[in-house]
Amino acid sequence: MNATVVFLNGEVITVDNNDAVKQAIAISGNKIIAVGSTVEIEQLIDSNTKVIDLNGKTLMPGLIDAHLHLVPYGVNQLSISCKDPAILSIEDLLTAISERVKTTSKGNWIRAWGYNEKSIKEQRYPTLQELDAISTDHPIIINRTCGHIGIANSAALKLAKIDEHTPNPQGGIIEKDSLGRLTGRLMENSFMRFNEFARYTPEELEQAMQIAQQHFIEKGITSIHDAGTFDQESFRLMQLASHRSDLKIRIYAMIGTVNDCKQFTLNMLKAGVVTGTGNDFFKIGPAKLFTDGSSTGPTIATREGYTSNPNDCGILYYSEEELYEVLGEAHKRGYQVTVHAQGDKAIEMYLNVIERALKESPRDNHRHRIEHAGISTPDLQARMKELQMIPIPNPPFPYEFGESYLQDYGERTNFMYPARDFIDQGVIAAAGSDAPVTSYDPFLGIHTSVNREVKSGIPFGQQQQITLLEAIRLYTYNAAYASFDEQIKGSLEVGKLADLIVLDRSILSTKSSNIKDIGVELTMIDGEVVYEQSYSVI
Repeated sequence: MNATVVFLNGEVITVDNNDAVKQAIAISGNKIIAVGSTVEIEQLIDSNTKVIDLNGKTLMPGLIDAHLHLVPYGVNQLSISCKDPAILSIEDLLTAISERVKTTSKGNWIRAWGYNEKSIKEQRYPTLQELDAISTDHPIIINRTCGHIGIANSAALKLAKIDEHTPNPQGGIIEKDSLGRLTGRLMENSFMRFNEFARYTPEELEQAMQIAQQHFIEKGITSIHDAGTFDQESFRLMQLASHRSDLKIRIYAMIGTVNDCKQFTLNMLKAGVVTGTGNDFFKIGPAKLFTDGSSTGPTIATREGYTSNPNDCGILYYSEEELYEVLGEAHKRGYQVTVHAQGDKAIEMYLNVIERALKESPRDNHRHRIEHAGISTPDLQARMKELQMIPIPNPPFPYEFGESYLQDYGERTNFMYPARDFIDQGVIAAAGSDAPVTSYDPFLGIHTSVNREVKSGIPFGQQQQITLLEAIRLYTYNAAYASFDEQIKGSLEVGKLADLIVLDRSILSTKSSNIKDIGVELTMIDGEVVYEQSYSVI
């Protein structure tokens, strides 16, 4: 789109330093050339200008999801969804798997995703025996909603070379019953390593990326911070798809994978591919490792035992020294670094690593991140501010998982994903969905940030409520800042990239209880309309 395009008569949320709300905006090529009142922007109209009447609807910066998994989300859409409203019990799931077996050649994978034993009728996991009763000719894997735990049948375990004698890997558990027999359940690093044997074909990966991109764009997401593909092959295919412009969405790709993350990260560091390499559509992000587990597992590493089980403090993947060996070196070499850290114990350990790295190799503007920053108590918040860290909380998590958090963590939920505290502390935080773990819909994330209620309406740490404009900033300017891109995107200002969206209503006039229902009518990336539902052209 090279001609000038103007949008008039709208609610233009700029997310500039003053949070100004204007009426109109003008685009030329891939840049914003003017923002102002309808009368001011009308002066730019000539015979070649495309004029769009917003009729009072909101136009705002394209949304940036600062933590999701594009490829894993996409491949899940090719699999059985345990989040399907029709799957209410293990029996329902086993029936769905049985139906898929009928149409799948022997030896090919049967996959299901999004399983949550806490929301299923039987309140338990399927058993190895139940899966084997369906088929031993097909490898079967059920991926828990958190992505950190899986349930496999005998054929899948055999492919992964796992038997009763296989030792637990560091940071992982191969579950066995009281007689030493495999249950089929793989937790944390054992499941991550298992995925190396459950690879997708290149054709499946290409299809998955297109599905994921389309879903994200339709919800107004114009940029993502990809928090890890499966392995180097899926990482390579994602880069190539972007270079071919098959992927229109902008990608800030973390140096890390879901499968064997440490080895992938070490290989990239040795190759010298540093943070910031790339262009406006595909850029290398921070070096990443996992430190602990899943907030819903629950397997996160906490300083005190879980409220639901005081004897359990979760799983740590590495010791502090092991973490420093990788990330301390990455810091010295000029990389941005980050970790998956959900529990307060894991966060504290990571902050110790960053503090040591900065003392030994001082560096300004490092913008080191913390993915999730789940239980961020006041003492940890103070350290984040001192170290100039960027936490990436997950606003939609409490909506889907809040009731289990209240059960597992008790009063600590007052400091889970604490956006209000981060803002008041002057800590720049950005928002990520962690899709496919939960919904990628940014308006659900904004809704939960403002309301802090679980899906059933139960209050959840409401001292962490933030305003609508503050929530929008988490998904725009702050997310751009987290990838060193605040000079080119994240707000609607002259000279910035024309990444913007038009909503189906005025968001500022929408009741807070209805924010989650907001839809997107138009998505523009780099001045090109990549999705449109309907709007008026004058």
